[in-house]
Amino acid sequence: MLNKRTSVVDRIIINSLSIVSTFEIGDSSQIQAFSRAIALQRERQTFFSNEIRFSDFDIFTEAIPMEPIFENVTFETNSIHPIIKVGFLDITGVSTSSVIHIGNTKNINMESRIKHIRHLHPRN
Repeated sequence: MLNKRTSVVDRIIINSLSIVSTFEIGDSSQIQAFSRAIALQRERQTFFSNEIRFSDFDIFTEAIPMEPIFENVTFETNSIHPIIKVGFLDITGVSTSSVIHIGNTKNINMESRIKHIRHLHPRN
């Protein structure tokens, strides 16, 4: 069960929020984001449609290891003032399965997989 608190924000400036990103003020039970991309860079601007597929690369299908946590963690909270207070945030950018969150979250699951490819000409 989440501690219920009130989120109070005076001012936020976010210049860019993109590609499966989340901006959340307040409590949430679950946040889940997933993105994948192939970044193809060539010295010459020659591109063909449908030349590369995600299935061509293991990085997009292999399992992400999630080691189980066996530690027992106990803690006690005491919210005398159940308010999350934020004065001012100035954020340049949030991208690719990222979260800006002011509040409580029970579960967060985020995944971003990017394959960078560079096609360079041979040098003599």
